[in-house]
Amino acid sequence: MPWLNIFQFFQALTALSPMTLKPDPYDRVLLAALQDDGRVPQSELGQRAHLSTAAVNRRLKLLQGAGVIERFSACLNPKALGYDLTVITEVKAENERADLLDAMQRRFAACPQVQQCYYVAGAWDFVLIFLLRSMDQYVELTRELFFESGNVKSFNTLVAMNRVKTGQAVPIDPV
Repeated sequence: MPWLNIFQFFQALTALSPMTLKPDPYDRVLLAALQDDGRVPQSELGQRAHLSTAAVNRRLKLLQGAGVIERFSACLNPKALGYDLTVITEVKAENERADLLDAMQRRFAACPQVQQCYYVAGAWDFVLIFLLRSMDQYVELTRELFFESGNVKSFNTLVAMNRVKTGQAVPIDPV
């Protein structure tokens, strides 16, 4: 019964996680190409990986279903949109109770100017990377995110003088 095979396929697809799916050499070719340009047609991906377009489509669905491919997006130039200032901020929590740290993480994640947020080990509890229009905007956000929260003991601000390298490309190691 063909419908049973399709059902089993989708059942297997939903059971996969990034830890259970091990990308093979074909997947690695596809992933490297997509990281470089997410608009590459599947026919071209197939040529690069020596696969049919249908095989590329199946593999991409599996990679998405397993969470290896999180999303497709465009890279925007911050300066072209008026975001000339990058600020890295180290934040120390007053109280490290789990519910308070979770609330801080939610607050940071909800702020559109916070490009990245890391909960870290060491002298600081969080490292935030902001993309901002001005220092005045940063001052306003420090009041909202740090002073009004009641759980920020201190923070340290580093102003980037130049964006030497940015990105989120994951290294695709050969098998």
